[in-house]
Amino acid sequence: MTARALVQTIPAQQTSDGAGVRLHRSLGAHQMRVDPFLMLDEFSTENPDDYIAGFPPHPHRGFETVTYMLEGHMLHEDHLGNKGHLRSGDVQWMTAGRGIIHSEMPQQERGAMRGFQLWINLPAAEKMKPASYRDIPSAEIPVVSLVNGIRVKVIAGQFFAPNDAQGLGQASATRQTAGPTTGPIHGISTQPLFLDVTLPAGGVFTQRLPEGHACFVYVFKGAVDLPGGSLSIKMGGVLGPGEALEVRAQAAGARFLVLAARPLNEPVVQYGPFVMNTRQEIEQAIADYQSGRLAA
Repeated sequence: MTARALVQTIPAQQTSDGAGVRLHRSLGAHQMRVDPFLMLDEFSTENPDDYIAGFPPHPHRGFETVTYMLEGHMLHEDHLGNKGHLRSGDVQWMTAGRGIIHSEMPQQERGAMRGFQLWINLPAAEKMKPASYRDIPSAEIPVVSLVNGIRVKVIAGQFFAPNDAQGLGQASATRQTAGPTTGPIHGISTQPLFLDVTLPAGGVFTQRLPEGHACFVYVFKGAVDLPGGSLSIKMGGVLGPGEALEVRAQAAGARFLVLAARPLNEPVVQYGPFVMNTRQEIEQAIADYQSGRLAA
């Protein structure tokens, strides 16, 4: 199989969002996108001043958000009456569709708050569908551990493990044969793959990918080598065409996200929390929000 080469590096930029939450943004900074991925934020701090103000009620339209908590406790609430607690290892997959107004507020006054938020674009035909969301506790997300110390958490899509894999957790029974491990999120039109991969020093991770899918790797611990270059902490990389992803950890080991999906190849017009296909649709979203019709 042809391994995908690193074609562009994207260092994460320090910024703030919400009511002053400090974070690092890779995708989304300076309108940098990898279709269909719009934004990737990493929040990682032990200083409550960096996160305590949280994300008070705000609107979205036209895309999906994925919040993945590594450590900490957040409460999500929205205009539909949904309420969910996100704790260490949990995921929330929210489809904003035609409109949702929600908040994400810390439920701790001290300690570490670490995790990610990813924005995935919706195709034009789905941008105005009803909003929905799903809270996925950590116990329902399969983890595959290999005998060489590699660990893969499968949030969305499928991981194709070699013969020495053992699935861990409630969502995947222990097994000794090759075959895919499927994450709790599937059946989405962009066919997203979302993996959290941990490699020991010198460990090598491989994953088959559809040739037409975009692929992005974000390193949040250690450093890795790929065909064509290297990535270190708080750095993302866009990969070129090929049949497989191949990542090797450097001497200190590494932990990184793998994101892949089917590109939409549609126009993107974004104004803050609204992502549509035309300027007219953005103007309509603003008018709907101002008049209270956005999430009606």
